[in-house]
Amino acid sequence: MPLVILPRGGFSGPGSIDLSGITPDRLTELRTTAIERLPVEIDGRQQPLASAFVVSGALDEDNRIECRGDFSRVHGIGAGMLSGRIEVIGAVGHRAGARMAGGELVIAGHAGNWLAAGMSGGLVRIAGNAGDDAAAAFPGEANGVTGGLIVIDGSAGRLAAARMRRGIVAIGGDCGSGAGFELRAGTVVVAGTLGRHAGLGMRRGSIIAAGPSAVPGPTFQAGATWLPPFLTLLERRLLAAGFSPAARGPAPSPPHSLNWSRVTWTQWHGETTSGGRGEFWVRAA
Repeated sequence: MPLVILPRGGFSGPGSIDLSGITPDRLTELRTTAIERLPVEIDGRQQPLASAFVVSGALDEDNRIECRGDFSRVHGIGAGMLSGRIEVIGAVGHRAGARMAGGELVIAGHAGNWLAAGMSGGLVRIAGNAGDDAAAAFPGEANGVTGGLIVIDGSAGRLAAARMRRGIVAIGGDCGSGAGFELRAGTVVVAGTLGRHAGLGMRRGSIIAAGPSAVPGPTFQAGATWLPPFLTLLERRLLAAGFSPAARGPAPSPPHSLNWSRVTWTQWHGETTSGGRGEFWVRAA
């Protein structure tokens, strides 16, 4: 049985709770009573974890924490995690998985802003939508994600993967404006409709527009149309991680394929004002 965290029924209902630091790698040597006494920030004040949550069970051999209930106003879940696994049965607030370096964060619902921002390793997967700045850089920081895999089955807001330097971000639904803004390296996949100004200021890396009506901006130049082998490998990795974008169009992909190896792609080069070493892939057929 994993360590289970439930919102306390009699709690008055704060505006926000910050669970940063409540991660499996930091709880391995602690008993339940010690975990209950750990300080968390509730509406800007330090209080014991047990003042807002009921803690039961214990970390199992997989080092799992399970959060059950409404965590939509709980922020920083999985932030800074190094190892282990956190499962959330429901929605979460902002900064979930921020600055993760390892382990797995699996969310069954939606997530707020700054999902996996500054992440350097591990896996983050959400079944719902993400807010703005998913996998992006925090204000004032030069780089966003520098490693790991972020899988969003739903849609994402503005500036997804902004200033990303390494890693993979896969979005199964639509994506807001500015995806891959100032992308340094890494791969951004959008299976739905890609918003305006995608790849603005990108230096390197790849944006894969697998959905409809993707047209790169005027600072990109069209190149060859072909079938790049790396997309087949990327498809396999995403499917192994459980990536399941919503079926779109009259002929959805087979259940064990994203259909990338059966179509050709046009490779655009850009952003020319930033050196032109990035790649923007658009379905040609």
